[in-house]
Amino acid sequence: MGSLISEFLKLKRSMSWSVVILLPVLMVFFGSFSTFVGEGEFTEGWDTLWIRTVGFYGMAILSIGIAVLASLVWRVEHKNSNWNALMSRSVPTSQIVIGKIAAIWVLAAVMQVIFMATVIVLGKFIFGLPGMLPTDYYVTGALVIVAQLPVIAFQSALSTFFRSFAAPVAIGLLLTGASTMALLMKIPGIIATPYALLTQTTQAGSAAVMSGSTSFDVSALTPGVVGITLGLSAVLTVVIVAGTSMILNRSDTRA
Repeated sequence: MGSLISEFLKLKRSMSWSVVILLPVLMVFFGSFSTFVGEGEFTEGWDTLWIRTVGFYGMAILSIGIAVLASLVWRVEHKNSNWNALMSRSVPTSQIVIGKIAAIWVLAAVMQVIFMATVIVLGKFIFGLPGMLPTDYYVTGALVIVAQLPVIAFQSALSTFFRSFAAPVAIGLLLTGASTMALLMKIPGIIATPYALLTQTTQAGSAAVMSGSTSFDVSALTPGVVGITLGLSAVLTVVIVAGTSMILNRSDTRA
């Protein structure tokens, strides 16, 4: 518990909040206004707005944003003697790892909430779309918050072992691109990897299921899909946390 409280206190003065706020807002503005300028309207109302904003954001930008957040959260620990102070604390290594993941997850969850809030505000008050955002998209948004955990855990692990700010972000970029390509190529089982799972989840339940407007399979929001997403997120996160803790315990960083 002490590690969790310590990490949350650090978030008060973190530079990460600028990423949390600006990234989703800018992506929603870019996706919505480029569609409006190019087509003059959202032909399918909220469905079109959602697809045009979540498409590129979910397939590339979201995972990269998480990578940046992880590097920012870990950056302070790699300065001066902060690393030695952190790793010499009388708490289990897993508690330190989980504390960092929890801090990044809070940031990423707020980022997702801001993304959805921006979509709603623009759709309702700027573009005057009738009704409200369909319920399925709220469910998708909640699932995304959960599906972010494996990516967060992996990026946190990378930022644990790399002192460089840019290296984990670059690796995250490569893995995001590779996962998206694997989804496009419909490689069996790819959804069981962190980045592909998150990308697939961002597109779940969209009208693209009906229109076939994506190049990879998009899942409808069925109880089975929800269960698989939750299960895979939990298993992948546990495996990554266990692996990170084991490597740290076998190193001399706590000596």
